Amino acid sequence: MLLLAELRLTDLIDILIVASLIWFVIAWFRTSQARLALMGLAALGVLFGLARGLDLQLTTSLLQGFFAVLAVMLVVVFQEDLRRLFEAIAVWGLRRGAPHPPPDVERALVRSLFHLAQGKVGALVILPGREPLDRHLNGGVHLDGRLSEQLILSLFDPQTPGHDGGVLVHSNRVSRFGVHLPLSTDWDRLGAGGTRHAAALGLAERCDAMCLVVSEERGEVSIAQGGEIHGVSSPEELALALQRFIGRSTRPSGPTGMEDLFGRLRRGWREGVVALGLASSIWYVAVPGGAVETIERRVSVRVENLPEGFELVSVEPADVAIRLEGPRRDLYMAGSDDLFVRVDALLVQLGRRTFTLGLDQIQSPEGIHALSVEPDKVRLSVKKSVEASES
Repeated sequence: MLLLAELRLTDLIDILIVASLIWFVIAWFRTSQARLALMGLAALGVLFGLARGLDLQLTTSLLQGFFAVLAVMLVVVFQEDLRRLFEAIAVWGLRRGAPHPPPDVERALVRSLFHLAQGKVGALVILPGREPLDRHLNGGVHLDGRLSEQLILSLFDPQTPGHDGGVLVHSNRVSRFGVHLPLSTDWDRLGAGGTRHAAALGLAERCDAMCLVVSEERGEVSIAQGGEIHGVSSPEELALALQRFIGRSTRPSGPTGMEDLFGRLRRGWREGVVALGLASSIWYVAVPGGAVETIERRVSVRVENLPEGFELVSVEPADVAIRLEGPRRDLYMAGSDDLFVRVDALLVQLGRRTFTLGLDQIQSPEGIHALSVEPDKVRLSVKKSVEASES
């Protein structure tokens, strides 16, 4: 209830913005090859949180050192995924449009691809999305010819030297042919697909392009998009997929943008719940957790510099109450090794047994300040060691 009382409208907006960003990142990496590694990192993060909460010092120290090195490793290991993520954010922010083909080009693509499928002639056509894809393409021959059914059939004629590569379509132009694409290694999704299917899925895993594939073994037409690949059974199904890709669906007019938004919300509600929980946790640590407050903690008394020849029997009291001031998150995270009172027992050899505790003897993390200690005196019970007595 106290936490809800601190929640303002601006905090709620803040949480929703951060949750949206986290949701976007989670959804993004779920479609990438990095998702298993990220699940492992998330598990380590949970383990680190539990170790801190349970004051497991060895585990916490090991994980802290591991995460320090991991920050650099992540940039190297996930550089491709991170680059695509930043490109997608830039594209979304700039509202960059894709070079979509006009309706007559769609019809030419549908007719030519199913014509090739009937003759079991392999083909691979690439339709760019909003994200840049030049860095994923290799080779190819520049053409810049107007797309037509006859041109597609000619380019994929088995007797031509460039028929094994992909054809890149921009708007109503074939810009390149004989293009080589990165191959996917996701054998579960590829199934019985061959090299063309691996190339189509490989590009679909790395950007938002749509790849159309014709299998020369089975005479089937498939679509690779968004890291997935599936077959189409009819020209009408392919035409509808193309229309949806270019944003001219044959559905009745209406608030299609809102329909798409709500569709995404329904499909990704689990990621949304996780993102909202993470954003709320971050808000709690960063905002209310940053508020300065005063608490009382009982901490141990540690005896230092006990002269040689003496043994410590007991300390009365063994722990004391101290009042501390600092950020809420730091006060919560401070463990028993971070907070204690030091007693310098050097004067034991002169007969002193009672020691006064001062604020300067209280050990606390940076940012946390001691205000008082109660009781302010402790008594040490010591005895001479056996070696000292014999000498």
